[in-house]
Formats: sequence, structure tokens, C-alpha cells
Amino acid sequence: MDINRIIELDRDVLSFFNDGHTMFLDGVAFVFTSGLTWIPLYLALFYLVVKNNETMAQIGLVVVCAFLCIFFADGISEYIVKPWIERPRPSNDPVFKYTVNIVNNVRGMDFSFFSAHASNTMSIAVFFSLLVRSRLMTFFMVAWSLLNCWTRMYLGLHYPGDIMVGLVWGTTVGSLVYLLYYHLYLKIGAKLNYVSTQYTSTGYALSDVDMVITVLMLTCCVAVMCGLTVIQ
Repeated sequence: MDINRIIELDRDVLSFFNDGHTMFLDGVAFVFTSGLTWIPLYLALFYLVVKNNETMAQIGLVVVCAFLCIFFADGISEYIVKPWIERPRPSNDPVFKYTVNIVNNVRGMDFSFFSAHASNTMSIAVFFSLLVRSRLMTFFMVAWSLLNCWTRMYLGLHYPGDIMVGLVWGTTVGSLVYLLYYHLYLKIGAKLNYVSTQYTSTGYALSDVDMVITVLMLTCCVAVMCGLTVIQ
């Protein structure tokens, strides 16, 4: 398969996600794609870490590693790969942009490959999934990342290829940062292996995990309601 066929396939798949716009989905996607929308989730994750770690060193280690996820996931995309590849966003592509549905005239100013939204959210999802070891939380965190990915294609801001590479890079970053976390954690704390109906295997209270999931779901509900009014 040559590069032209890959580009054509990328555009065809994007059209599937970008077509069929409605006022309702326009508003929902526009709100979901904003990083500000997910501040309650980030605060809930921070609370989870503070509540379930005993020392400031342990809390600080998790926080630093979470920032490293963003630093590498976002930094490699925004400051190295995008300026190097220089692939226009679908919404700005000189040939393709006239067939792309745009919401609120948002086209994006930088390049498209690869998606920082996909890599950022997936790196956080993978890191916290490995950290907490709750299947339910893993499901919701990965679903949250994929929801963000959908918004980027629906809004015409990224091709599916941008998303796929972003997800792979985010998974890689989240996994490697967790390995670093685990190596450093063994130096400042005892190895955890909880066998309990109240805690995950890494010592996180299931009630606090449920709190994070509840915050995520409530945030989605509020975002949907806000989406009903944001598009005029």
C-alpha cells in the first residue's frame, strides 16, 4: 500500500466520523474536547492519590509522574513531530478542507500529526490504570481517552492516522512512566500487595476509585447539558 492510498484511506475514515453533524453533537463535541471540561476529573484523581498514599514523598512521586506523562506525550507531539512532519489539519488542508464540517469556525492553528489530545489522555489513562489496578477504572479512563479522540475527528481537527499514532505513543509513555514510578516507589515505600475486598491490589480504596468514576460520569452529564447551549 503506497502513501497516497494511505492518505486516501485516512480521509475516507475521517469522513465517516466527520459527517452527519447535528446541533446537539456539535455542542457536545465542542465541550468535550476542551481541557477545561475535565478539571473535575483531574482534581478527583489528585484526591485519590492524596487519600491513598501515606507520605508526601509518595504523593509527590505520583504527581511528578503524571506531569511526566503530559510532558513527554504532549512535548514530543507539539515540539518535535508536528513541526517536523508539517501535516496540515483536515480543517486547513488546501484540498480537503472544503469537504470537512467545522464547528464554531474552529480550525486549529498548528499541524495535525500526531494528536496530542490522543497521546495526552491515553498516557494518563494508562498510567493511572497501572497505578490503581481497577478494571472498572481502567475501562472508564480508556473510554474517556477515546471520547476525546472522537471529538478531534468529529470536529475535523485530526485524521484517524493522527489519532492512532497518538494512542500508541500515549500508551508507550504511560507504560514507561509507570515503570519509572514503580522503580522509584520501591526506594521510598514497601511493595504493596493488598488482598482485600475494600482495596485494589496496589492499596487504593475501592470507594475512592468509585468516586473518581462518579466524577467522570457526572462531568460527562454536565458537559452534555452545556453542549446543548454552547452552539448557537
